[in-house]
Amino acid sequence: MNSSSHSQTKEVLQDAWDYKGRPAERSKTGRWTAAAMILGGEAVERLTTLGIAVNLVTYLTGTMHLGNATSANTVTNFLGTSFMLCLLGGFIADTFLGRYLTIAIFAAVQATGVTILTISTIIPSLRPPRCTADGHCAPATDFQLTILYIALYTTALGTGGLKSSVSGFGSDQFDESNKEERSQMINFFNWFFFFISLGSLAAVTVLVYIQDNVGRQWGYGICASAIVAGLVVFVSGTKKYRFKKLVGSPLTQIATVFVAAWRKRRIELPSDSSFLFDIDEFEDEGHGKMKQKLPRSKQFRFLDKAAIRESEKGADITLMNKWYISTLTDVEEVKMVIRMLPIWATSIMFWTIYAQMSTFSVSQASTMDRRIGKAFEIPAASLTAFFVGSILITIPIYDRIIVPIAQNLLKNPQGLTPLQRVGTGLVLSILAMVAAALAEIKRLKVASSHDLINNKTAVVPLSVFWLVPQFFLVGSGEAFTYMGQLDFFLRECPKGMKTMSTGLFLSTLSLGCFFSSFLVTIVHKITGGKPWLADNLNQGKLYNFYWLLAILSGLNFGVYLVCAKWYVYKDQRLAEVGIELEESDMPCHA
Repeated sequence: MNSSSHSQTKEVLQDAWDYKGRPAERSKTGRWTAAAMILGGEAVERLTTLGIAVNLVTYLTGTMHLGNATSANTVTNFLGTSFMLCLLGGFIADTFLGRYLTIAIFAAVQATGVTILTISTIIPSLRPPRCTADGHCAPATDFQLTILYIALYTTALGTGGLKSSVSGFGSDQFDESNKEERSQMINFFNWFFFFISLGSLAAVTVLVYIQDNVGRQWGYGICASAIVAGLVVFVSGTKKYRFKKLVGSPLTQIATVFVAAWRKRRIELPSDSSFLFDIDEFEDEGHGKMKQKLPRSKQFRFLDKAAIRESEKGADITLMNKWYISTLTDVEEVKMVIRMLPIWATSIMFWTIYAQMSTFSVSQASTMDRRIGKAFEIPAASLTAFFVGSILITIPIYDRIIVPIAQNLLKNPQGLTPLQRVGTGLVLSILAMVAAALAEIKRLKVASSHDLINNKTAVVPLSVFWLVPQFFLVGSGEAFTYMGQLDFFLRECPKGMKTMSTGLFLSTLSLGCFFSSFLVTIVHKITGGKPWLADNLNQGKLYNFYWLLAILSGLNFGVYLVCAKWYVYKDQRLAEVGIELEESDMPCHA
């Protein structure tokens, strides 16, 4: 009895190590104790990033005296850079530092950026003077903007590195081969999304209120302190964590396949797959498991040239230069990623609309009546609480109502497929822009009837709650699109390239923000004489910009339907050739 108990406590994992590099003991490392310390880091990251982004446009227009178009682009470029740098953070984590060190280092970088931002709100010389009594507002100087941009993009760098590794390091704390721990890992993703929502809700309510009513320096100072506290908690759990070996970046595998195929572009491709380099199975060093051999597909045949044998160098993959030759399985994994790109591209438009909730929608709210009763006034940026709230409402409605209905009608045990969920989110985003345009038309009519067209700072006597539908629709759309995209990329990414799933997902958010900046710049230049996006919203035609987004989203949705109909899920494609996915290849449904 004692011997059995002793052996159980000494059970070690084959693919995980403790902080000293020894095989990790199951009973002493990982699971919920370790995961809880990691979840706090994600909540703090979300609190900080959203706490800065949702209220940044009011700071840029009200304190730094920038125009509406410039302010909106600054916000979307900040968000876009944060998400795009996740790719860099993931590459560094997979190739050089590992997830633990990446989280620790980039959390410190994020804290540095927010600290600089806090200081810039404290020192008077780092922001322009207040507007004069006659309404003249001196814009921020180049030096003041330089300090601001250094703070924002240092924060973005820290955010990218931190976000790229938190979910992966959290899932590393659970052993997929163990049934109990695999179930715990599914719950971890549930809690991960909960902490994201919790951080978001705190940011758009408590933090925004502090920024507007107590002081920006207090709001940003709380963010900096929270990051440092989260970092201390994270580092204190070092002895409890499970660490995995560096597996190399999936970007490297994609690059090697393309380079090898290009080098052999003039060689004739053999029709018989036996003449191409492949092996039945080889060890996946990152997970200690065997990589599943994939059959040769008919699409993108030019990449098959990467697997052509130029000379007999032996069959051992470790003795070959992958920049000259790749296995056919590696080639097929790259093809899987390519097949996902049309879905990836047509998902970007949703996040372009999502970006408006932190920019022009907040600008709209700042001009409207935000009072509740006589004593309390809602901060303009806090209207995004309806956005977060709609996410929290939509998820249980989907699980309890939509899934059972879809199971009966569509005969799909999961309810809606990942692509159907993304499509639903795209439709809701189109409706959101229609609602936003109609609300803006209503706001301008009220402003005109009260002779406020030329008054930039006057409050239009129209309740801010007219904007709730657009926030609610985009929030509900995010619940469908976010979970649909994440499920899609987790399901369809090859087993050896799982870290690619997060990178693909976050890159759509990034490009959506950048595309928003591009559209704003183009529209502002084309409509320069009678600007749609005027500094005084009462003199602009913001509703036309919303109509434009609705039309572009409608066209994008048509393209998406074609791409979704063309796409064949990986499990269906492999089933056609008699290959079944292993249980560890199936996605974890949060």
